[in-house]
Formats: sequence, structure tokens, C-alpha cells
Amino acid sequence: MGRAGRRLPAVAAVLYGALAALVLLGVRDVLFVYEENRCSMTYMYEYPEYLKIKLPKKTARRYPAYELYLYGEGNYAEENKNLILTGIPILFLPGNAGSYKQVRSLGSIALRKAEDLDFKYHFNFFSVNFNEELVALYGGTLQRQTKFVHECLKVILKLYKGQEFAPTSVAIVGHSMGGLVARALLTLKNFKPELINLLITQATPHVAPVMPLDRYLTDFYTAVNNHWTLKAQDLRNLTTLSVAGGFRDYQVRSGLAFLPRLSQHDSALSVVSSAVPRAWASTDHLSIVWCKELILATIRAFFDLIDENTRQITEDPKKRMSVLNHHFVRHPGKIFEENPEAFTELTGTFTWIEVKTSKWTYSAYNDSDGKYFTFPLASHRESYSHVYCENTMLQCLVTILIFSLLSFFFFFFLIFQVVILKLQDYPSLSHIVILVPPSAGNKFTLDCEFFKEDSRTVQLPVTNLFSFGLSSSKILLNSTGLFYNVQLQHFNQVYQAFKVHVESHCQSLIGKYMCSKLLSFSVPSFTEISAKLHMAQPENESGFPVLNIYSSSDCQYEVILRTSFLQILGQIIRFHAGALPVYVVSNILLTYGGQLSTLMSTGQCSEFSLELVRTAKPYKVEPIISIVVFLQGFNWFREIWDSLLLPEVDAAVLSSQDAWFPLVSLILFLFGTGIAFWSAVFFSTSLRIFSSLWLTLTRPTVLSKAKLITPRRLCVVGSLALVSWTTCGAFALFIIYLQYLFKVLKTKNQNLIDSTSEATQSLSSSTTAEAANSFKIHVTVFNLFTWIVLLNLPSLVYWLKNLRYSVRLDPDPCRTTAIILVCILEILMNSSTSEVKSSKLLKIAAKVPLLLSVAVLAFGRMHLYKVPHFVTFSLLLHVLCCICKSMPCHTVLTSFCG
Repeated sequence: MGRAGRRLPAVAAVLYGALAALVLLGVRDVLFVYEENRCSMTYMYEYPEYLKIKLPKKTARRYPAYELYLYGEGNYAEENKNLILTGIPILFLPGNAGSYKQVRSLGSIALRKAEDLDFKYHFNFFSVNFNEELVALYGGTLQRQTKFVHECLKVILKLYKGQEFAPTSVAIVGHSMGGLVARALLTLKNFKPELINLLITQATPHVAPVMPLDRYLTDFYTAVNNHWTLKAQDLRNLTTLSVAGGFRDYQVRSGLAFLPRLSQHDSALSVVSSAVPRAWASTDHLSIVWCKELILATIRAFFDLIDENTRQITEDPKKRMSVLNHHFVRHPGKIFEENPEAFTELTGTFTWIEVKTSKWTYSAYNDSDGKYFTFPLASHRESYSHVYCENTMLQCLVTILIFSLLSFFFFFFLIFQVVILKLQDYPSLSHIVILVPPSAGNKFTLDCEFFKEDSRTVQLPVTNLFSFGLSSSKILLNSTGLFYNVQLQHFNQVYQAFKVHVESHCQSLIGKYMCSKLLSFSVPSFTEISAKLHMAQPENESGFPVLNIYSSSDCQYEVILRTSFLQILGQIIRFHAGALPVYVVSNILLTYGGQLSTLMSTGQCSEFSLELVRTAKPYKVEPIISIVVFLQGFNWFREIWDSLLLPEVDAAVLSSQDAWFPLVSLILFLFGTGIAFWSAVFFSTSLRIFSSLWLTLTRPTVLSKAKLITPRRLCVVGSLALVSWTTCGAFALFIIYLQYLFKVLKTKNQNLIDSTSEATQSLSSSTTAEAANSFKIHVTVFNLFTWIVLLNLPSLVYWLKNLRYSVRLDPDPCRTTAIILVCILEILMNSSTSEVKSSKLLKIAAKVPLLLSVAVLAFGRMHLYKVPHFVTFSLLLHVLCCICKSMPCHTVLTSFCG
């Protein structure tokens, strides 16, 4: 038994070390394994200035920490100091810990473009200073921010009163949580929806909070999303664009930034920055506000949204969606034109050449004569579905035109590298014309071909999720054309992640290229790309991701696809890292209950690591939750559940959204076990080191057994309760945490003294064992308490940051919990296992942690703030065990003690 017991921790250490390593590999994939930053920095040509807007006294008094600014540069800033504004107002809302100065990229580029237009149109960019509040971690001020923005909108519109083209609405750009605050404006009782008609959000988590650390945050999300769902009819005149950052943004994953479609009104659009035309760059959470390529697309859209009659952003929702689609979804390479002008003739003395073949190539070098190449469509419509053209020199000024039998011309592509036209989309057109101007020393090649889509589409089944990259799926393309679609079949889940290898074998040295919906790469010989999804494919949508290969007719291409195990780990962490603390706490609760059970049965408290190996088993927790989720599918069970006023099970919601979640939950539980094991090892080692340092610096003392409740401790409890009530609950928790740490260190010192000092030889072995048992249980309790402190730490940081404005945190998400925990921990830190062992309540206290472990996973995965409540209840039972020993059983505790 002893030898096996010694071997077990070693085996467990290896197993749990492997699990912890998998977590680290997943974290590494999320934080470091992504494309390089391809964004260009935006620069100000003149020194940026921020003019503070004077607010009404009532507003300034009600919101002392918030301010409103007008952005400007150089002469433009000087002219606006008197606040005689004639432009189009746009309000920028910063996000979590964001600065009002982040508006400078939008404001500066808009100013430069207005100068190019001789200020025919221009924009006035306003920005709100939210004092860099941590609203993603503390939701208590989100409603306050929303009401302040409402006041700012009214102040901004008043600045334009009396102007010839006075605006009646303000466009809003919201970064991160600023976008959510903008959406929350519609939930205010006295808010007029016509005050805003355009909302652009950048990396805003619309679906759910990244870390639901308090109920104010989750309640705010519920109110906003429910309003936007139920009042979709009232929002049809508001056009909303959500831009996600892609895989570089590990703070807000793209799936959280996708807006739900509002009823049947096509007024919401969601895109990923890496798919925005002419940007094609993934952005991290901060660079999305200054990424030049993305800012340029936004400013171009703003200028195209201007109505020439009102000199303001158009009131036509269809026009707004058309412009946003033009710049953020399908940009044809030309300036946006709502009604393209007709041309009656083509100017110039260029040569006209008719091309009747289905495949055509033209090379030019120092060609002094321009040419028009015409492709009649009538002869190709029956045999082909698409036409494809490519240009080897992006800088060449090559124009493709389309014209009909009625001599109606419009520019389709000004400077193109690749263009694909579906002939069915242009039923009335008779010809395609490519205009090639004089090359003037430039060498380039044009290739065009007509093809049938079915003949250029091949299917590549993806490999199994559990193949771990050992098997592969491959196809070989003997290219005869210029374009192929490789459809990745059965690729529709977020946990699927693949490495795609493309190898080309060409007779000539001319390299072609390939791209997917996510990335583009040059492929002279060999290329590897990653394939993973931002969100799962909706059930009502068909089709799979497509890999587009732009090929050469003299090349052979081999496409090999393998499952990427490391990227699967990254996807699990990306989507569920916020729930890992819940799984860790669940494991610790199981261990805590096991220690109490061992103490009850043997009189000895086992080591944390040994008890974790014995008790932290997923089959004790996961099946119970799965059964409850299954039963909730029956109406009778649902009625009973609702009659008991029980909240909705988080696992039921997650399982309905993700068919793979039960398996993922099992994996996360094992990850939590590994983290709990090694965090306990780290914690124990740290205690040992600090205790040794303490012994060298202080004189050792012998701890005497004292009463659990004394006047001095009652004073401490009262003082900390007062601190919690008048300042911040998390602050009181932090103080009692440090006090408990000091107590644990003293207990550890006493154990070291007892084990080394000759004076302890006179002590009984039972006394020494009792001290060791007490220390073990204190370590576990302190471990649980550490997670409570960590989950409440954001509100403490928020309170410290805003201490100059208010001493009291209001609302406080953990005030009541803190007062209860102060009372509990002041007793627990002075208790020993001798009081607990003889308590008749110990049997209940030992079994309840298992139920609480189930409850933590059932109700805490989407509501992290509920976790401390369950831990507090388990510690409360522990305290009752101690008190029950020292109080008469004929008191109120008789019902517990028996």
C-alpha cells in the first residue's frame, strides 16, 4: 500500500503534467500562432488636438468622470475652437480601458480626404472619455455610460443648430465595449431611435461577455440582446456594421462579434477584418482602431454615404447597406456608384480586336498603342457559366468593361489582378471589353478563359477530428485552366482545424498563386496554410468552405490536408478559456470533500495531491449534468424545474449551440484537473519557501490553542464588514486573504518547528498529527479562497482606479458575499481539525462539496460570478462543523447536530 501510494503521485504528476502542457500548447496557439500584423500604421500630418466640449451643469455634475471631446488638427482645429461646426457629426466610443484619443486615426484620415475634396464634405469627429474604465470586467457602470452617451448626442446636435445643413442624427463608431454601449442606447426609455442611423462597431463582443464576472454585466447583455431581438421592427432604420479582428484578436474572438440578423430586415452586417476588400489583414484588439487599411475602407464608406441634397449621411437604409457591402464585402475595385453613368462612345484611337476563343492570353511590353479586346458573350453562354481574367501586374492600368446591345457601358474593374464574372448575373449584356492602354515600358500578361463551374470544382473530404494528423486527405489537379475551387467537405465545426499543404510542379518557372476565404499566398513550389473557423456553420445554411486555386495550365497541383492537433487545442482554449476557472474550482471542491470524508472515516486528513487523484473524477460530475440536460427536453421536467425557481443550466444552452460540447466539457474537466494539481504543487512549494524565509527572519513561537470566537475577532469581523459596506467588498476580501495567508504561514512554521525542534519530542504524536492535519485542510480552504479573490479582483482594480471619484463602489457585485466570507474565514483560520472530527455535521459537510461541484459546472460556465456563492456555502458548512462542536446541541444548531 505504501509503495503503491508513493508510485501513484509520480504517475499522477506525469499525467496531470501532460494535461497542463496541453493547456499551455493551446494557449500558445491562441496567443502566438497567427499571421503577422499586415496593418500599416496611421500617422497624423499635424499635431492632434482634443477640444473639450462644455457639458450642461446637470450632466457634468451627474457624470464627473466622463467628458466629451472634438478632434482636430492644425488649422482645422483652430477654426473649430469657436464650435461653429458645419460638418457631419460622428461620435467615437472607446471600449474597455480605452482612450478617447483613439479617435485620431479616423479623424486624421477623414480630414485628409476632405482636403482632397476641397472641403465639399467633411466630418466632425467627437470622442467620449470614459476614464478608461474596465467595463469588460465590471459591468456596474455600463448603464451609466449609456446614459452619458445619450446626453452627448443631444449636446452634439445642439452645436449644429441654425446651420444650413444641420444634422438630425449622429453616426457612431464603437470600439470593443463601446459598440455594446451604442447598441444599449436603444434600450433607454426616453431615447429617440432617429438620433442614430449608422453604427459601426470594431471588435465588439455582441453575443456574450468574454468573462461574465458579475451579474451587472450579464444582465446588461441580456437586456440589450433581448431588446434588439424583440424590437427588430423598430430598428429597421438603423444600419449596423460589426467588424471583427480575426485570429489575431485573442481578447474578443470573432464569433462573439457577429451580429444576429434582425428579423427580415437586412440592416445588420458582420465581417472579419481579414476578409475586408483591400484590407485583407487580421487585427489584434487594439490595432483595429489604427489599422490604416481598415480605417481607409471605413472613411471611404463614410464619404460614399453622404447625400448631396442634405450634406449629411443618407437616410435611405438600402443605400447605406449597399455602400457598406461595396466597401466591406464585395469591392469591385471602383468608386461606389449608385446609378452608373452611361457612355455613348469610347474615346481614343485604340485598336479594336475581337476575341472568339474560350481561352485567351495577351502579353505586352513597351506597346505604344492601346487596344480594346472584345469578347462576345452570345457564343459562350450555352457552354460556360463563368469568365475569369487575371493580370500579372497589379500596377498596370487595365480596365475591364461590360456593354450591352443598347450601348450602355459602365466601368466594372479599374485596376484588377483577378476578376470572376458569373454570366447568369448579366443576362442582358452582349460583350465584355478589356481596355489595355499603352504599356510605357511595363511588362505584363493578361489571361482570360470561359469555364463551367462544375468542371472546375473538386471535393476534398477533411480528415477526422481524432486522426491527430496521422492520416491525410489529398487530391491531384492536372491543371488545364486558370482557376479551380477545392471544396472542403464536412468542414463546419469550430473544433476542426487543419493544415493545408499545396505543392505545385510546373514546367515553366512562372509561379502562380492560390488563396482561400481567409488567406492568400504565393505558391511557386510549396505552401502551407491553416484552416479553421471563426464560428460553427449554422444549421440552416448549406455548403462548405472553398479553397480557390489560381493555377497555370502547365502546372500540376497536389493539395494535402491533415488535422492539426495543436490548432484543435487552440480552438478549445479560444472558445472556452473563460470557463477553465470553473472546472478548476469543481476539481478543488471534489478534493475538499474527499479530505473531509477521509478526516471523518480515518481521523486523518490526506494530502491535497493524493486526494485529488482519488476523488477528482469526471464521471462523478459530467453524467449528472448530462442527465439533467436530457430531462430538460421533457415538458414535465421543465415545469418542475421552473416551479423550483432554478436557473437555466448553462450546459443545456452550450449543448444546444454546440453538438460537440459534452465531449469538450470532458476535456475541459481534465484540463481543470491538471491545472488544479500543478497549481497546488506551486502553491505548496511557495508556502514552504516563504515559511523557510520567515523562520530565518523571525523568532519561532509556539502557537497555543485559542477559542474560535473572541471579542478581538468580533472586532476584526465588524471592521472588515464595515470596510466592505462603505468601500468595496473585494477590498475586504483581499484584506482577509492576506490575513489568512499570514495564518497559514504561521501554521506551516509551527509544523516545521515541531518536526525539527528537540523540544517537540515531549509533545504527543497526536498533537503533531493534529497540527499537520489542520495545515492540510487550511491549504485546501486557502486554495478555494484564492479563486474567489481572483474572480472578484476586477472589481477591486476598478474601485482603486476610480477611487478619486468615489470611495464607495456602487453597485458592488460582491459586497454581500464579502461580508459573509469575512465572518466565515475569521473563524476558519483559527480552527483545527479537532473541532471538525467530532462534529455530527461533518457527514453532511463531506458530501455537499460533490453536489456543489456539479452545481458549479451546471450554473457557472456562463456565469462566473456564481462560483464564489457555491464555494462560500461549502465553507459555511465547515464553520458550522467547528461551531457545532463548541456549542450546546440544544441550541438552534440541534437540527444539524442531532
